[in-house]
Amino acid sequence: MLNEQTTAAPRDCGDCPIRHRAVCARCEADELKRLDELKYYRSFEAGQTVIWSGDHMEFVGSVVTGIATLTQTMEDGRTQMVGLLLPSDFVGRPGRDAAAYNVVAITDMVMCCFRKKPFEQMMNETPHIAQRLLEMTLDELDAAREWMLVLGRKTAREKIASLMAIIARRDATLNLAGIDKPIVFDLPLTREAMSDYLGLTLETVSRQISALKKDGVIHLQGKRHVTVPDFERLLEEAGDDSDGGMLA
Repeated sequence: MLNEQTTAAPRDCGDCPIRHRAVCARCEADELKRLDELKYYRSFEAGQTVIWSGDHMEFVGSVVTGIATLTQTMEDGRTQMVGLLLPSDFVGRPGRDAAAYNVVAITDMVMCCFRKKPFEQMMNETPHIAQRLLEMTLDELDAAREWMLVLGRKTAREKIASLMAIIARRDATLNLAGIDKPIVFDLPLTREAMSDYLGLTLETVSRQISALKKDGVIHLQGKRHVTVPDFERLLEEAGDDSDGGMLA
């Protein structure tokens, strides 16, 4: 059994901050009511493991607030971060009993969860949920392919800019804000975690962030509070164009 705690206060789906991006985004009122009967919330502290790779998954769900990492451990004990879970991202795979990756909260995190079997049954009976989950899975596949490009071909500066563009775009989308205005967000990863995720040294990450700040691509308050004054310029630094580029 996991060590997470269930949040005490019930939450209304209509007030959910990820409602327009989550797996329930296209549900009608009656479908939302049925989902509401199935859902429950779990809270995780920063550093807490949500699920271990290979463990039996009794639930699926969406990240409501906070950030988690997807990691995989090799036979010799080395661990590689292979992805980030941001608000509205879906955790778990219907039809798959075991978790494919370790999921670890890197900030305090709240998840909207559903028992897997009832959710799978509802998904089979509710085209809106199945269609939305398919869209999210295809988006995740596209993002993974783009990330292969980031790790394999981009320069250190482009890697840092790409990661910031992903987080900035997601923040703007969740807040229903346009990218034609300055985007302000808190960087969820430490520089050590960024170096591990991007395959760079800590010194290189710090140097490239300082360079982006010096050149006015980002404004930085402290180590993590970031303002992107011109998102198009950030995309240029990431080596992506405004018509496509990295998915949020």
